[in-house]
Amino acid sequence: MNVLRAGMIVGRTIWNEAGHPLLQKGVVVTDYILLRLKQLHIKYVYIEDKISYGIEIEETVLPEVRNKVVNKITESFNSVKEVKSGNAYFVLEQQSKEIGQIVECLLNSILDSEEVLTVLTDAYLYDEYLYQHSFQVTLYSLAIAKEMGYSYEDLRLIGIGAMLHDVGKLLIPTKISLKPDRLTTEEYDEMKKHARYGYGLLRNLHSISLRVAHCAFQHHERIDGSGYPRGLVDFEIHPFAKIIGVADVFDAVTSNRVYREKLLPSQGIAIIQAGSGTLFSPRVVEALFKSVVHYSNGTILLLSDGRRGIVSKQNMKQPNRPYLRIFEEDNEILDANYEINLADSPNVLIDNIELEYITSVE
Repeated sequence: MNVLRAGMIVGRTIWNEAGHPLLQKGVVVTDYILLRLKQLHIKYVYIEDKISYGIEIEETVLPEVRNKVVNKITESFNSVKEVKSGNAYFVLEQQSKEIGQIVECLLNSILDSEEVLTVLTDAYLYDEYLYQHSFQVTLYSLAIAKEMGYSYEDLRLIGIGAMLHDVGKLLIPTKISLKPDRLTTEEYDEMKKHARYGYGLLRNLHSISLRVAHCAFQHHERIDGSGYPRGLVDFEIHPFAKIIGVADVFDAVTSNRVYREKLLPSQGIAIIQAGSGTLFSPRVVEALFKSVVHYSNGTILLLSDGRRGIVSKQNMKQPNRPYLRIFEEDNEILDANYEINLADSPNVLIDNIELEYITSVE
């Protein structure tokens, strides 16, 4: 956002919580738009120029599907919040059929896609993080589980477990769950109770498998026993919960929070990889690596040989080595761009992600 200027052209639509376009693709940025973006804490905006012309920046799940699903999550979770905790069970029972249907909708979108999963968190604004987080953890969990070869029915249960993994947070006092700053030690101890609360809500539902309840109960457990609430170790943790646990952390670190700026997907994957074999199952970590975008289309990368390029296409076989449209060599803009597949140049490394690079190309 520090390099966004009046006169630039928006390259991708930004949507508000109601599913309406807040800023349309193709709009010319004005001083007023710059002010509103800053007020709304929008960190990144895709810009259209000659270098990026023709590059498709699309998500795996269409915006209208995303908005429909997030609205349903919002409706369901608000219904639970509005009743006394003892009655929340009955509300969830009533909502369970629709939750299953929207998970199937997302699952079919992912199964129909032959690309690695692309989630553009900066293209959407939501008042409450929990709703967007539940949606995105569902997507990541389904993508990981698909890569691991789970059956359709298991994928469906993993999706429901992911969507409801944080449902216990609805029983946490809002002064803690919606606190914009970092939690104190006491508040964090209270927040950690959401795993038990979620299990308590889900375990007696007739319409939802007990495995879904264990997803809520165990998604903060870690294979070395350092997690919570019970300090389970590897073989004691349900395989579905291991998947959701990785998806949960990956989404948390790659999403903007008031008290912390998001990491890029490649940085989030590096954090997960650092915990492989200690915190997280190596098999699940490998599946995450293979199933999600590392560098989104439209991202500018500086290479170790001095060239700069913009990600033009994803590489299904090696998601961490995308196709690049090279537009600069040794700080000189080229008269004619050309495309390379980074997988064909194993000795060329990615030195930097150029979020605030401005080209002199008109």
